[in-house]
Amino acid sequence: MWQADNGRLSYFEDGRMVSNEWFREINGFKLGDTPNDIIQISEDLIAISVNWSNIIQFINPDGKALGATEGIPNVRCLATDGKYLYASSYAHECETLSGPVSFEKGFVAKIDPADYQVVKVCEVGYEPEGIAYYDGMLFVANSGGYAFQEDHDYEHTVSILDADTMSIAGEVDTGHINLYGKMSQTGKYLCINSAGDYYEHPACGIILDCEKALMSPETSFASIPYAVTYNCAFQNDTFLAIGAAYSYISGEYEFNYMILDPQKIIETSGSEGISFSLPGSMKRDIENMSSPYGIYMNPYTGMIYATDAGNYGSGGTLYQWTPEGIFTGTYPTYINPGAFLALRPDSFLSSITNITSEPDFKNSELIFDIFGRRIINPVKGQIYIQDGNKIIY
Repeated sequence: MWQADNGRLSYFEDGRMVSNEWFREINGFKLGDTPNDIIQISEDLIAISVNWSNIIQFINPDGKALGATEGIPNVRCLATDGKYLYASSYAHECETLSGPVSFEKGFVAKIDPADYQVVKVCEVGYEPEGIAYYDGMLFVANSGGYAFQEDHDYEHTVSILDADTMSIAGEVDTGHINLYGKMSQTGKYLCINSAGDYYEHPACGIILDCEKALMSPETSFASIPYAVTYNCAFQNDTFLAIGAAYSYISGEYEFNYMILDPQKIIETSGSEGISFSLPGSMKRDIENMSSPYGIYMNPYTGMIYATDAGNYGSGGTLYQWTPEGIFTGTYPTYINPGAFLALRPDSFLSSITNITSEPDFKNSELIFDIFGRRIINPVKGQIYIQDGNKIIY
């Protein structure tokens, strides 16, 4: 809970909740105030943005604290290229190796995990939220979420940054305001939520093609008339989304539960590619939740997870389903469980037996990145593992 200094890290394994205060048990001190995002940078390094504590906490996969980046106030969402960490922030000042840097709007910081220092920064829009890395570029969703209390309007753009130079390379004007929340990514596609203003501008979802964004920004995206408040990469290069749209006019929430085909949505300008049918009992199970608060598919096992925040003031619940949507159980969590990270199982990949620069992607459904995460749309020039025993690029 915000300003309560009671953020926790839960550890779930093999059908049981091992601990709901794993970080503190391992390290002997608190995680901090309002953890917001969690991401794996490399085999041995995980980062957690702790929003109101103004830090990024680094741990190894065993939970041991390794260090922290300070000097990034109001830190929000995280992305990585496997070497550097990138973080969005609402704040107007950041501590860097060269000293403090000030901004009119929000910014993105580039952190070197070798020493946890901010090496470069770039100003983007007001109150930037979701951030993703694709082919040397960073895509940052600007919300302008403080428009109701500060002297600026809601934002409606996605800033594109050159990750190497940390400079603006382009911009996509989505035409929809308040791009709020974490975005998910599958291949070259992003799923972005537009929360609207809860009055005359209703919430909606945006699908963005990163490859088209620089060349033809006006045709690189499509919107759908449904919120995608909580979304994740899903099976067969799709997105799974729970939409929760509130209206002050009606005083009611409208919920949607969807599987989104990003390619078809963009090709048809949003008229096709939306399915309201979820696997197995998932839709019914989620509809029975008090307050859906997150959705996630384990990229290694295909198991599906969602969380229920309940009344937002006491412990929440983790739900689990098989890839086919068969419900397997619920597990108690701490307050407002909203961010997920799956660790690679020890037995996930066999030894490497071959290396090639001429991959045959068409004849393989098993393609993974170097962290073992399932890849649907491989990108030219990147390194992958195919069929569990061959490195390709």
